[in-house]
Amino acid sequence: MKFFIDNWMLIGIALASGGMLMWPLISSGMVAGSLSASGAVQLINRDKAVVIDVSEVEEFATGHVVGAKNIPLSQLEEKLPSAVKNKDLPLILVCPSGARANRALALAKKLGYPQAQCLAGGLKSWKEANLPLEKA
Repeated sequence: MKFFIDNWMLIGIALASGGMLMWPLISSGMVAGSLSASGAVQLINRDKAVVIDVSEVEEFATGHVVGAKNIPLSQLEEKLPSAVKNKDLPLILVCPSGARANRALALAKKLGYPQAQCLAGGLKSWKEANLPLEKA
């Protein structure tokens, strides 16, 4: 106890610096299971990841990741098992902003897809990385 009392300032500095190191992760909204656009491209090319766009049909038609399958979030629980039969394949969940994809991630994990991840920042981050889109 004497150590903590004598060195309270050093302990405070260590905690503050640790907080500053963690700040970029906290402020960017990175959560477990989220993936950068470049990381998604690597998963698609190397591991044959399946891209599932959880946007509504109208949003999907305006532009989506090349080769993505459209399953709206409201239908994900019933349609995902038939769309992606191999649960060991990496699964990338996408939506315009990333908010619905985060909700879909929890549902995909519950359905037994251990390698499911969502695209951090959604389709917006995909566009910002100048990656190709296709329109339906």
